[in-house]
Amino acid sequence: MSDQFPHETPAWPGWQAGMPAPPGWPAPEPQQRRSRRGIALVVAGVLTITAALGLWAGTSLGPGGSRTSASPDAGVVNITTFAHPIGQPTDNLVPAGAGSGMVLTATGQILTNNHVVQGAHEIRAQVPGGDTYTATVVGVDPSHDVALLQLTDASNLETITPDTSTVAIGDRVAGIGNALGRGGEPAVASGSVTALDRSITASNPNGTSEQLTGMIQTDANIQPGDSGGALVDTEGQVVGMITAGNDRTESTGGPTVGFAIPIDTALGIVDAIRSGSDSVLIGERGFLGVGVQPLDEASAARLGVSSGALVVELDTGSPLKAAGMTTPAVIKAVDGHPVESIDALGPLLHVHVPGESVTVDWVDASGSHSASVALIFGPAV
Repeated sequence: MSDQFPHETPAWPGWQAGMPAPPGWPAPEPQQRRSRRGIALVVAGVLTITAALGLWAGTSLGPGGSRTSASPDAGVVNITTFAHPIGQPTDNLVPAGAGSGMVLTATGQILTNNHVVQGAHEIRAQVPGGDTYTATVVGVDPSHDVALLQLTDASNLETITPDTSTVAIGDRVAGIGNALGRGGEPAVASGSVTALDRSITASNPNGTSEQLTGMIQTDANIQPGDSGGALVDTEGQVVGMITAGNDRTESTGGPTVGFAIPIDTALGIVDAIRSGSDSVLIGERGFLGVGVQPLDEASAARLGVSSGALVVELDTGSPLKAAGMTTPAVIKAVDGHPVESIDALGPLLHVHVPGESVTVDWVDASGSHSASVALIFGPAV
């Protein structure tokens, strides 16, 4: 049965996949994993769980602990994203995040989380012990947090082996990914499946949140950077894509709780992207060229509004800057659809491609405004 997690402990304060881990982040225990960096999504709450941890040493274990020929980290890549700061030239790229991905085809189709690549102007994927490739976004499904990438000029890559059979509570699993963004060989964290079909509230570093359902829950030591990585069974086959983890620090204590999207769910979305389905987003998304954050009380009082998305930065090429917007400003509506909070802005823009026009209503220091603007290329809000 699905259930919403109680807010028993604080969520991480918001760290984009690949940004430095929160201050005071505890070092991983040697017996649990080799190394570990950035998940963008965090779970608002945690359940009390006790489960024995097994040891994974980079090879898979068959029945009775025997070794098999499958390698659990086969097909897992390290992803690094870059962005240009709002207001600076587009060729001024700075590191924005780091996460993980899984190789689906020998020619370089990569499965990862949408939140790992969201907001990136450039994406690179490194095959551990091998080459680094640039990547483009083929398509995404933000509502399910799935993205499909294509590596440029890739060939003969080792792919993952998915296991779409039934996962059971108590099954031994391992989480494999670019923990703590350290690169190199993927880190392996052992654990068990502790629950199924979970519904969680996950929060992003910019203050937005989303609901994810049908998740696999594990007590493997999921850490920032594992997003998009593999949750594998004892045969080294992938049963899920790591997506979120709870807030567990030395100060809060509590058990480790991680969540993964079932691999059959993720691959179903990949099929929709490949077919160009209307249920997903294909290719480039339209961009307003603004930096936004949740509306705070002081800004709301200053501008005389009670809801909306607070614009704190305008890119030099922003169509809203050309239309006369000044900062701070609050976006109130897009194409007549109310923007009650920052959560509502992205979905209203995601349905548009660069070059399409939208009507934006906003409030700034000079009053209320409305303008039709053409969206530009860049990461969607």
